[in-house]
Amino acid sequence: MSGSSLQNSIVKDMRLASEGHLKIDWAEAHMPVLSRIRKQFEAEQPFKGLKVSIALHLEAKTAYLAKVIQAGGAEVTITGSNPLSTQDDVCAALVEDGITVFAKYNPGSDEFKQLIVRALESKPDLIIDDGGDFITILHSERPDLLENIRGGAEETTTGIIRLKALDKEKKLKIPMVAVNDAYCKHLFDNRYGTGQSVFDGIMRTTNLLIAGKTVVVVGYGWCGKGVAMRAKGLGAKVVVTEVDAIKAVEAVMDGFEVMPMVEAAKIGDFFITVTGNRDVIRGEHYDVMKDGAILSNAGHFDVEVNKPELAERSQSIRTVRRNIEEYHLKDGRKMYILADGRLVNLGAADGHPAEIMDMTFALQALSLKYVNEHYKEIGGTVINVPYELDEQVARFKLESMGVSIDTLSEAQKVYLESWQTN
Repeated sequence: MSGSSLQNSIVKDMRLASEGHLKIDWAEAHMPVLSRIRKQFEAEQPFKGLKVSIALHLEAKTAYLAKVIQAGGAEVTITGSNPLSTQDDVCAALVEDGITVFAKYNPGSDEFKQLIVRALESKPDLIIDDGGDFITILHSERPDLLENIRGGAEETTTGIIRLKALDKEKKLKIPMVAVNDAYCKHLFDNRYGTGQSVFDGIMRTTNLLIAGKTVVVVGYGWCGKGVAMRAKGLGAKVVVTEVDAIKAVEAVMDGFEVMPMVEAAKIGDFFITVTGNRDVIRGEHYDVMKDGAILSNAGHFDVEVNKPELAERSQSIRTVRRNIEEYHLKDGRKMYILADGRLVNLGAADGHPAEIMDMTFALQALSLKYVNEHYKEIGGTVINVPYELDEQVARFKLESMGVSIDTLSEAQKVYLESWQTN
């Protein structure tokens, strides 16, 4: 244990560390790609002498990423990107491993923000962000902390939206890699990871059957595709709502019923929002929902399900199970919101499977190394993950699975680059 990490950290209870180590060890055993990169980092020391601050959902898989960055020579500070996804035992274990931690499960909103600020006050050279909290604070309230930062990487769709808005206004001060937009991230993390972890959270929390129920998936982006696919696999009737005509056509051709939200609201048993937008389930929808409807969100912020408008229609609100709030409406109906309308797969479960985050966090680690090597030439803008990094992670994953693929011959490469057909 590093004395400085223990002295500087803010965690709930260091006595929980042994349980956290077991969780991290389990994650590490199922993340072979990240372990391969760890060995590479140990040899090359790409972050030697640098400080790295991380804001991510602070659970075991994230903890292992932090240890991989640390193995590359960095002094690592970490905080949580969601108040309900932080696991206190994992936080304690990281402190014992010499990482400074500013995170607790379910702090108040003011304390949650202050913990994020504390992670930035370590004056990092590089950052990893999730949802844009670091970036927003740095560009609004604490621009004084931008001076030393070379750049960073962003994990999720919501953060990319905020980054691109800053970039469009020419206000982004540091280079950021859009890890969320990597092909491997879309195909595997957003689709297979979200699809499975959302239902982990719903089923673990409610202990209710999915088969035979109507599941309304709000949004048919990559995450929505995964949720709809898993709902169908569990035997549900799946309805998709969309505002994008192309995605709506895709949902129809994938075999799902598509309709406006106000119509879907009348027939849904479970509602899962995955849009990144606000108020996609709101008052007019509550007015026509069935008694017993269950509402959940898999977007980054707790604004997709409009809680104030549901509260206005309610005569009482109570907790009926952990992570389930019952809203007893004035007309006698009852509706339920899971995980306070926050990310149900992390607030009410353990997030994506380790094998999925193995790929995403490998992209994070390699992207951070890339931005550290190229930050001067990139400048203050958002860039995509270089294709060679995306392909490298996929290749490492195949090797870890014992799968081999073909390679192009030189003649085939020439043919594909030629305008001639023989």
